[in-house]
Amino acid sequence: MVKDNVLLTGATGFVGNAVLNTLHNRGCFVTAMGRARPKLADSFVSCNLNNISDCSAAFKTAEVVVHVAARAHVMKEVNADPLTLYREVNSTATINLARQAAANGIKRFIFVSSVKVNGESTQPGAPFSFEQAPCPQDPYGVSKAEAEAGLRQIATETGMEVVIIRPPLVYGPGVKANFAAMMRLARKNLPLPLGAIHNKRSLVALDNLVDLIITCIDHPKAANQTFLVSDDEDVSTTELLQMMTRAAGKKPRLLPVPVSWLKLAGKLTGKSAVIDRLCGNLQVDISHTKQTLGWTPPITVEEGIARCFAAKG
Repeated sequence: MVKDNVLLTGATGFVGNAVLNTLHNRGCFVTAMGRARPKLADSFVSCNLNNISDCSAAFKTAEVVVHVAARAHVMKEVNADPLTLYREVNSTATINLARQAAANGIKRFIFVSSVKVNGESTQPGAPFSFEQAPCPQDPYGVSKAEAEAGLRQIATETGMEVVIIRPPLVYGPGVKANFAAMMRLARKNLPLPLGAIHNKRSLVALDNLVDLIITCIDHPKAANQTFLVSDDEDVSTTELLQMMTRAAGKKPRLLPVPVSWLKLAGKLTGKSAVIDRLCGNLQVDISHTKQTLGWTPPITVEEGIARCFAAKG
C-alpha cells in the first residue's frame, strides 16, 4: 500500500508528471513543489528549488518526498561553467531540500539520480552494478554523484531513510532529444547504414521507472538502498531501430554496414562522438533491484516503444 501523502518535485517534467498521474490514480494526496502548479496536484508549494530558505510548509502533509526535479543533461553544453549550474540544482538544492525534509520529520526521501554516476560506457558482458564506486565522466554525472553522497550523509546523521534510483536513458510518450530523433527516422523509414551494430544498451521505459519509484515509496527493504533500473532486456542500436520501425507500421530497411566503416566515417566527418554513442555499450545489472524488492519491470522494451508511437496518434 503506497503511503497516502507524498511531496513531489519536478511534477511538470517528463518523469515527474508520470509519477504524479500514477499517484493521483491511486488516490494519494500529492503536494507538488516547484514553480508551476500541475493540474492533478492536491496541494502546491511555490518555490525555486535553487534558492530555498525555508520550505517547512511543503512538509506539513507529507510522509515521503519523491525528488525528481533536476537540471537535465544537455548533449551540447555551451555554458562556460556547466558544473556550477548542475551543482546548483542537482547537488546543492537536493541536499538543502533533504536537510529540511529530515528536520520536518519526513520518513523517506527518494532521489532520482542517473546511471551517469557510474560512468558513460561499459565493456561487453560487464554491466554497471549498484555497488561499484561512482565514476562520473561529465558535469551532470558529477553533480548527481555529489548529491548522492550528501544524501547518504544526511541519512546517517538524521535517520531519515534515503532511496537512490539510477536510471539509464528513459523513454516513453512525449520523450524528446535523441530518442525522439530516432523515432522520426523510424517513421521516415529511410535506408540507414545501421543494420550491423551488435552493441548492448540498457534502457528504461517511463512506465517501468515510475513503477519502481512507486514501489520504493513504502517498500520496507528499499530504505537506504541504491537501485539501478532498466527494462531488464538490453538491446543493440540495430534492434532498437527495428522495433521502432515496426512500431511505426513499417518494415525495417537497415543496411548491414560494418561498425569499422561507421567509425571511419565518423572520423572523416567529425561525428565520432555520435558514432560512439550509436555503437557503444552501456549496460546495468538490476539483479539487486529485483531481488531486494521482489520487483520486475511491468512492460517489455517492445511494449514501451509501442506506447511511444501510439501516443503520437
